[in-house]
Amino acid sequence: MTIKPQIRIVAVYVTVALLWIYASDRLVFSLGYDEHTQALLQSLKGAIFVLLTGGVLYWLIGRDMRRLDRLNHMLLSGNEQSLRALVSAMDVRHKETLDHSERVMRMTVALARRVGLDGEALRNVRFGALLHDIGKLALPDAILIKPGPLTDDEIAVMRTHPVLGRDLLMRTAFLRPAIDIPYAHHERWDGTGYPRGLQGEEIPLAARIFSVVDVWDALSFPRVYKPAWPEDEVLDYLRHAAGSQLDPGIVGLFLQYYGDLKAIGLGHAAAD
Repeated sequence: MTIKPQIRIVAVYVTVALLWIYASDRLVFSLGYDEHTQALLQSLKGAIFVLLTGGVLYWLIGRDMRRLDRLNHMLLSGNEQSLRALVSAMDVRHKETLDHSERVMRMTVALARRVGLDGEALRNVRFGALLHDIGKLALPDAILIKPGPLTDDEIAVMRTHPVLGRDLLMRTAFLRPAIDIPYAHHERWDGTGYPRGLQGEEIPLAARIFSVVDVWDALSFPRVYKPAWPEDEVLDYLRHAAGSQLDPGIVGLFLQYYGDLKAIGLGHAAAD
């Protein structure tokens, strides 16, 4: 039978307290001092008791916290592995290039670090980038992998996927903080994007970071509707899109560290 951590901590604390009170009282009374000295000794042993039990509690709580951290890490890793399997299946269905979602996730995380994100914010960027097109699961293949141009009606359906992605992620508590990228990565710096028409810094930072990487990836690799662009043309496009489609500051940072980011995206270097 597994004992709950709080019960174990209380049991140890009560046991130590009772043993200390019994043993220390017997020792003090056995010394035969006058009442004043015994009172001082009682105060002294009380202070020692507080210090000793505080140390015991610190050790017990720290041990259980480390255990909970390990369990949380295992749970998070398991969830991430499941998400990666889902995303790999999505890429196959979408007929994306091999490793598309993993590649843009690695590059987005590396770029986000350059921007200054870390900790929980960086974890949300990682999940958001990995699941950026999760809403496309609800779209029909006739639109999703159509080799030619989409009609106006088909474009309207395609543009629902950020809202669908947000709705899907909101159903899972640990993914709710990661909705910024799936929901806002098609917003544009000049306010002409979708689904909300956000402008400039109204667009969440994570989505602005991801959008630069996503545009680079979309142009750099072949899709069902187009061949890959030459690298110099891709970089020129990013320069011209800065200030209209994309956040100019993020574009500048992307171009500044382009060699390192590309190597990370292609799996030739570890994300720093």
